[in-house]
Amino acid sequence: MITRDQLSDYYQALLRPETYADYCPNGLQIEGVEHIERIAFAVSATRDSISQAVENKAHALVVHHGLFWTFHGAKPLTGTFARRVFPLITSGINLFGYHLPLDGHPDIGNAAVLGQLIDCNQQQPFGDYKGSATGIKGVLEQPLTAIALQRQLEAVLKHNVILATPDSNALIRSVGIITGGANSEWRLAEKEHLDAYITGEISEHDWHESQEAGIHMFAGGHNATEQFGIRALMERTQQQFAVECFFIDSENPA
Repeated sequence: MITRDQLSDYYQALLRPETYADYCPNGLQIEGVEHIERIAFAVSATRDSISQAVENKAHALVVHHGLFWTFHGAKPLTGTFARRVFPLITSGINLFGYHLPLDGHPDIGNAAVLGQLIDCNQQQPFGDYKGSATGIKGVLEQPLTAIALQRQLEAVLKHNVILATPDSNALIRSVGIITGGANSEWRLAEKEHLDAYITGEISEHDWHESQEAGIHMFAGGHNATEQFGIRALMERTQQQFAVECFFIDSENPA
């Protein structure tokens, strides 16, 4: 058993959320019970993940996508939003959310772990969101054609991957990775003379423009590319504390 403050302090030291100019509150978003023995982890705090946390009697739910975002503004506790929040409160479940800190972490971040899984070595910080790196760049251990890297990513992500490429048979050696909705950051890959850019989402204009700029762009789904950081955080939590941890793998095709 650990306390809520012990868990919060551990994540604060590990993820250093104060170093990011994020557009959500990182850390404890909803306060629940003081003592924690069972922790659920999920990519997002959705009605489904919260329901499963309640059903499995979790004392805390730790997510990458929390409930509060500056672009939403003030929201009344009514309707669908209330049906997310109230079960956490009535069940005494602590909600912790870590957004950019779990994207850009050099060891357990979404991009870093995805890079490891596709044998991307010599990893360095990549991306610049208000002065902070939110991804990694590196070199593939073995150069791959664009089509071969697409297949490898689909195997790792278990998700369809959209490929925008100037030449599907061209060899790729260097890649930049920023997971999730970093659609337009392929321009940073172009600026740093990388061969390819991997992210979650892609827009119509980025599909055309990245190819025209000579960048191979891969979009593997927002949720699919952001499974890795929260799973790695769960593993670190299990190693650090004598608590039970489990992952909620909600269906999300996006």
